[in-house]
Amino acid sequence: MKKLLILFILTSMQVWGQDVKISGKITDENGQALMGANVSLIELSLHQSTDEDGAFMFKVKPGSYTLRVSYTGYKSQDIKIMAQRDTYLNITLHPDVEQLNEVVINAVKATPDMPVAQNNISKDDLQAQNLGQDVPYLIETAPSVVVTSDAGAGIGYTGIRIRGISSQQINVTLNGIPFNDSESQSVYWVDIPDIANNTESLQIQRGVGTSTFGTGAFGASLNLQTEAFNPEAYAEFQTAYGSFNTQKYGGKASTGLLNKHFEFTGHFSKTTSDGYIDRASSDLTSYYVSGLYKDAQNTLKAIVFGGHEITYQAWYGVDKTTFETNPTFNYAGAIYDDNWNVIDFYDNQVDNYQQDHYQLHFSHKFHNNLKLNIATHYTYGRGYYEQYKQGEDFADYGLTPIVINGQTIDQTDLIRRKWLDNDFYGAVASLQYQSEVGNYIFGLAGNEYDGRHFGRIIWAQYASDSNIRHEYYRNTGVKKSVNGFAKSVYKLSTKFKLFTDVQFRKISYQVDGTVAWQTPWNLKDNLFFINPKLGLYYNVN
Repeated sequence: MKKLLILFILTSMQVWGQDVKISGKITDENGQALMGANVSLIELSLHQSTDEDGAFMFKVKPGSYTLRVSYTGYKSQDIKIMAQRDTYLNITLHPDVEQLNEVVINAVKATPDMPVAQNNISKDDLQAQNLGQDVPYLIETAPSVVVTSDAGAGIGYTGIRIRGISSQQINVTLNGIPFNDSESQSVYWVDIPDIANNTESLQIQRGVGTSTFGTGAFGASLNLQTEAFNPEAYAEFQTAYGSFNTQKYGGKASTGLLNKHFEFTGHFSKTTSDGYIDRASSDLTSYYVSGLYKDAQNTLKAIVFGGHEITYQAWYGVDKTTFETNPTFNYAGAIYDDNWNVIDFYDNQVDNYQQDHYQLHFSHKFHNNLKLNIATHYTYGRGYYEQYKQGEDFADYGLTPIVINGQTIDQTDLIRRKWLDNDFYGAVASLQYQSEVGNYIFGLAGNEYDGRHFGRIIWAQYASDSNIRHEYYRNTGVKKSVNGFAKSVYKLSTKFKLFTDVQFRKISYQVDGTVAWQTPWNLKDNLFFINPKLGLYYNVN
């Protein structure tokens, strides 16, 4: 009896010491195998990728393990396994909309463990209050944000300040592509009306923030991510009506994921408003089209979007007395009598501008820890603002005084258009490596801006010796910029993380020609900047 008991114990110990298999198959929601999915046993630091059939297999000692499965564009899963014998798993992964689009702008966003004051605003939060107003008005409740509107309705020309700093010192990127005007550094949201309808998420970094592409970020950074991948097909019609005869109409549709790899999205809208200020009307159209291809390691996304705006000028202020008696009064387009009393207004004192954006984004995932993102971009803008002017000197427009009935005429009422015609193009790239102890991002960007400014007279009371559409000034500006950065978050302990960031930026620009009033303007310069940052993150709980 003792011999039998000893034999039984030895036999049980021998079985317990044998390896067991943890194997399975990874598929998508349609049951298609996912080749190249990453499968890990966390406790043993074992990693492998699924084969063409979506299969994987580990040999391990019996025990309790956590199986982690991840695949680009899908939500990761952690599965607890009690492996006392061979175990086979059928695992279905579901699309992760945020992850697919995250690769586009990950280099410029701040992560939660970076010592930066930040707000992350989701698509749902934006859409809950989006009635056609510009982006500043949709985020005005965020800390330290103050917004303004020329028309008083949040539609048309709007402005934003963060921590009291104007938009010229706020860096704005669209999918990681610089958006600030290359000359003034300002942000003209009116050029891309209703972009909020195609925004997936928006991050505000208050203060200097992390390194990014484009203009300096003294006041803040705004990182806007456009429409994400839509796994399901849909179509919708949008309409809204509000104060000051504000109306919005639009349509939006997506094909959903086609053949497991392709997706296309389109959107068009029109917004009109009379504005609160006198004659501060807005007539805005916008469009957005995107196409996406994805597989296990790669994502390729083409985006074309833009808008056309016609807004009556309303950027003039009024004195205190006028504000108290007639707060909506607008000086733009005023026509005066000989005593400078306003007798009428010019009906086409408008800003008329169109801007089109073209972006191509490519992302490659070498493995779970290493990702490469590359994007090229081109923006074409053209338009003018039109003004009625009284008593203008001939000399300021290159015109010759004329004599009529023995009287020398050297002044005239006229209508002029000041034109802007520009191209902005370049490329950005980033490489991200993530390990157990740190996250490292390297970014590089180069772009060029070519701007052409010119003014034309389209009507004059006294035309002198002018030609049709008389051009009275023209200048060209070329601005080239190269920008690179390296930043990291290193885990010092379970509580502390060290943030390091260094950026260089080289700018060269040249301006040639004449400006208004026939003044020559020639300028050439080169600038170089180095911006280091250092921070410490402490997790209280």
